[in-house]
Amino acid sequence: MIARGDTVRQDSGTGGSSFSRLRRDPKSFLKLILLGFALVGLPLIIALVNSAFSIDRLADQSRKAVYQAAQIAHSSRALADEIATMERAVRQTHILGDTSLLENYFRAHTKFEGMAASLSELSLHTEQKELLTELQSSEASIFQKISAVKQSPEQLRDLIGSFALLRDSARTFFSVGYTLIEREVDEMQDMAGYARFTVGWQLLALIPFAILLAFFFSVRIARPIRQIDEAIRNMGQGELYKPIRVDGPQDLVYFGERLDWMRRRLLKLEEQKTRFLQHVSHELKTPLTAMREGADLLAEGVAGELTEEQQRIARILHSNSMQLQRRIEDLLSYSALQAEKAALVKNEANLTKILEAVLQDQNLIIMSKGLRIDLSCPELIIDCDEQKIKVIVDNLLSNAVKFSPSGGCIRIWTSKTADVVQLDIVDAGLGVDEADREKVFEPFYQGRRVLDSHVRGTGLGLSIAREYALAHGGNIMLISQVGVGAHFRLTIPVCDPEGST
Repeated sequence: MIARGDTVRQDSGTGGSSFSRLRRDPKSFLKLILLGFALVGLPLIIALVNSAFSIDRLADQSRKAVYQAAQIAHSSRALADEIATMERAVRQTHILGDTSLLENYFRAHTKFEGMAASLSELSLHTEQKELLTELQSSEASIFQKISAVKQSPEQLRDLIGSFALLRDSARTFFSVGYTLIEREVDEMQDMAGYARFTVGWQLLALIPFAILLAFFFSVRIARPIRQIDEAIRNMGQGELYKPIRVDGPQDLVYFGERLDWMRRRLLKLEEQKTRFLQHVSHELKTPLTAMREGADLLAEGVAGELTEEQQRIARILHSNSMQLQRRIEDLLSYSALQAEKAALVKNEANLTKILEAVLQDQNLIIMSKGLRIDLSCPELIIDCDEQKIKVIVDNLLSNAVKFSPSGGCIRIWTSKTADVVQLDIVDAGLGVDEADREKVFEPFYQGRRVLDSHVRGTGLGLSIAREYALAHGGNIMLISQVGVGAHFRLTIPVCDPEGST
């Protein structure tokens, strides 16, 4: 019910912005990808189409030019052949005196006129048209003269010489045609070169443009995926207070809204878990206090003198009740940290006295395991929240005691460098497994090292200690060492740069 209400509020609160995003962005991730491919490929397609049209125009013009050149060359030779036929027919008529031989002349004349008419219909250059017109006029003039004297073969002698001029005109027309064909070929070569130049510049201009478009759409496509990945990573790291917002296509925006709903839901579950831990911890403290006080009364003999065995059992009850109390205090401290209630009350405190008090509290379990404490701690005054520092030291020492074998030695020393105080604690255990080094400060994490003791921790001690150290402006680090136990180092500033709070 809560989640549904949250979703409705989220949708109603972002309705206007969602509508405006829909007008800017594609409705789906697939459409965005297709649009990107289309816009990236469009310039190249335009260049290819333009190149195809240029090549097609050049090919069409070349085809027409070749066809016309072939026609002109063929007709020019045919005109020369017909002129030769006409001259030969006139010569034979003059020599033999047989006018019937002029029939060959008239047939050749008819063919000549037909070919000349066909040539005039072609797209000739001005120079070719002028030569063709002159050639037709000369041939027509000779035809009129021959027609006038066709019954007098002896008069054809003066007209035979006219065919020499006609042949020269035909050769001139033929040579000019070839010259113009060569010029046409040169023009086509120039056109081909211009087409290559144009296509080359188009490619040089469009390829970078296509690359820029591809880069733009790559960023456009990768951004929402990166936002979703960051949101999932933040939720995985427990950063649930950062709102999730995904920009991009509608389906990815909707996916981001669902992730944000899940984030809010996880945040509510986290708050419920914290409240549950607080309530359970407080509920456990009351009967535990009664158990511990009862064990103390039994050990002190208030209810009567105890035998040695009974005193041993009372000490066990007291020791385990103290351990249970520390576990409950860890839960309360963790709950306070999660609820952001761990405010610091700083005053000047003696680190040596804090360490001695913690050792005194844990003296019973230290003695029961026969542990030796190698302590080197000069007087050091620091500005801190004494209760929080005591929790840090207690958790570090408890960890060292828990992982040290019976009869082992725990080394503790303090030092001061510049404005920072260091506290080092090294236990006599097997050390921290390499796979656990990155996780030892995570809440509720239990390491891979299996203890022989039946008492197991909550996995909160080191996490709480580090949070308190960070709140003081310091830190807790796991120092890498070979051949010795776990080495933890606490660093705390001597003075609070922001003043006491």
